[in-house]
Amino acid sequence: MAKKQKTEQPRPADDEISEFRAQWRFARISARKARLLTDLIQNRQLDQATNLLRFSKKRAAVMVGKVLKSAAANADEKEADMRELYVKESFCDDGPIIKRMQPKDRGKSYTIFKRTCHITVVLGSGENPKAKVKAKGSNNRKAAKAA
Repeated sequence: MAKKQKTEQPRPADDEISEFRAQWRFARISARKARLLTDLIQNRQLDQATNLLRFSKKRAAVMVGKVLKSAAANADEKEADMRELYVKESFCDDGPIIKRMQPKDRGKSYTIFKRTCHITVVLGSGENPKAKVKAKGSNNRKAAKAA
């Protein structure tokens, strides 16, 4: 039986790379709590996402902020234009569950689930295709009623 030969696809040059990824695996927080913040920063400019996380009171904001900062450092290392970076993707997947037992009365024991998750942030460079563009005069209530 003949072996299949791998056909290697050419890798893009460093100046063509427009996606920068960072991941925190096995973060000790539930995915449900971290998802609130990964959904919050999706499709936002890098500086706007950083400010949102910095002033959030949620515990997961620190974790997602570290992953975002790491992705920005990866982009800086590849000499990307830092002003054009935006959050292309940010998501949170379930990780393994650490199970512990809590002793209860009359010989019973209850299971405690210590949940983990994998936080991933992908930054894109260039024009954000999903950016929300405000129309002129959208802040004015009278203009909104007239339209």
